[in-house]
Amino acid sequence: MKKIVLSTAALAVFLTGCAGMTDTQRNTGIGAGAGALGGAAIGAATGGRAGTGAAIGAGVGALGGYLWSQRMENQKREMEAATRGTGIGVTQTANNELKLAIPSDVSFDTGKSAIKGNFAPVLNQFANGLRNNPNAEVRIIGHTDSTGSDSINNPLSVDRAASTRDYLIARGVPSTAFRIEGRGSREPIADNNSDAGRAQNRRVEIYVGERQPG
Repeated sequence: MKKIVLSTAALAVFLTGCAGMTDTQRNTGIGAGAGALGGAAIGAATGGRAGTGAAIGAGVGALGGYLWSQRMENQKREMEAATRGTGIGVTQTANNELKLAIPSDVSFDTGKSAIKGNFAPVLNQFANGLRNNPNAEVRIIGHTDSTGSDSINNPLSVDRAASTRDYLIARGVPSTAFRIEGRGSREPIADNNSDAGRAQNRRVEIYVGERQPG
């Protein structure tokens, strides 16, 4: 029990130091710290050495929902370089997914689901990273603005996600990696009462997670 208390204190000190870390370091580190604490408890409860349990737990805790591997970090950096100046957002989520937020001025014309020319080079680079990651799971979510009815917007949002998926499959990404969704106009991120706001709401979001190898 004493060793577990000490591990708790060490984790608290670590979390205090997270303020100066990057998002990647913070997300992975917090998971590793929590896993280490859990591993220490497992080790103590089973009569093993707490230090050994902590080391095992750190590896598990760092995974979270998905594994943020060096391969994922490399793809994030590659996509940041490929999308610089385009308005596409590239981030790591709290669940260790790589997220691409693609606005309408890059992805699709109003009312259309065909891939625009300036979207193609970004998807080409993205496909390169996905082909090299056999454990990747990809979610593509299409969105529209509030112009028009749900009977138009809902299938349009699905069609945009499907067009993105089909483009990536045509460039060698396995079809089994994908899941697509259409949210219509239900999840705006900006005010639909302005042209600029509607342009932000017409978008595609791509999420990539890497599962632990089975």
